[in-house]
Amino acid sequence: MAQSVWGYDSDNGPERWHENYPLAKGDKQSPVEINSKDVQHDSSLASWHASYDPGAAKTILNNGRTCRVVFDDTFDRSVLRGGPLTGAYRLRQLHLHWGSCDDHGSEHVIDGVKYAAELHLVHWNPKHGNFAGALKQPDGVAVVGVFLKVGKTPKPEMKRILEEIENIKTKGKEAPFLHFDPSILFPKSRDYWTYHGSFTTPPCEECITWILLREPIEVSSDQMAKLRSLSKNAENEPVSPLVDNWRPPQPLKGRIVRASFK
Repeated sequence: MAQSVWGYDSDNGPERWHENYPLAKGDKQSPVEINSKDVQHDSSLASWHASYDPGAAKTILNNGRTCRVVFDDTFDRSVLRGGPLTGAYRLRQLHLHWGSCDDHGSEHVIDGVKYAAELHLVHWNPKHGNFAGALKQPDGVAVVGVFLKVGKTPKPEMKRILEEIENIKTKGKEAPFLHFDPSILFPKSRDYWTYHGSFTTPPCEECITWILLREPIEVSSDQMAKLRSLSKNAENEPVSPLVDNWRPPQPLKGRIVRASFK
């Protein structure tokens, strides 16, 4: 398995990442399965707040592994505060993980339940100088995870991202994505679980404070199908649908998941 070509197929997928990225077998890996009976309610956990500048949105791209929206993070214009965090974390990008059909696709699993997709909003702590520096620190990155479930009343929030899919059908395509406020993607409830973990893609750095929102947002089956119409191959290659780009749950290894709610 060549260093640069990790992916989600049997020959280069999550089971083999550790061959080139030994951290993938570390003690604080993500995602995890959350079991309500093992979660500790922590009344000291504050509420979290996001103040995002819609003008910070820049581009949307298909990198062959996910669909990503990139934001300007050169200064504190879109930040996440509160919850388990100290200080303000800057929004850098958001991306999604999804399945090949509606009954799976999320990375985190809640009491055995898998959702159709999981949205990750990636923020970093500017006290570490830059994003690369933040990746080396245990408090370097904060990711807000939002579950997507398929329902009859899809919320309009995902529409904007999905409208752009036509323009980034194949790997390597990028399109302008301007004036977007990602806070519209948050559910009504601010309840969350939190734990210390890692990126769910190589090199799987263990620098993440996870804030996983309890309440999913709803999308339609059609909207999910649209995500699955992306190709993980480039324009001049045969179309290969980009699906099942999720990592299975990793062992908790003694970590405690805390909840902001009872």
